[in-house]
Amino acid sequence: QVQLVESGGGLVQPGGSLRLSCVVSGSGFSTRIMNWYRQTPGKQRELVALITTGGNTNYADSVKGRFTISRDNAKNTVYLQMNSLKPEDTAVYYCREYLTGTWGQGTQVTVSS
Repeated sequence: QVQLVESGGGLVQPGGSLRLSCVVSGSGFSTRIMNWYRQTPGKQRELVALITTGGNTNYADSVKGRFTISRDNAKNTVYLQMNSLKPEDTAVYYCREYLTGTWGQGTQVTVSS
């Protein structure tokens, strides 16, 4: 059984940076495709970034060039480095394991002056 726990959210000023972490329990982390999503009230969850087992990445157009997804297989952790944050990046950010569809509990990111 896979469990995901996100951390690293918070309040940051526009132009600032945050790094989110998602620790994955259970075996076989290195074989898992991992996603980051985000959701704002009244909207569907939006895929922000994904990383394959081989380290290939893909991003939503809205975050390309500003966000970076990475993984550390030794720590069973996937990261989302967010730079040049904008108020429209404000959302609850969720980690998701692709094959099982397991979600974490989410972490709030607020970008405001």
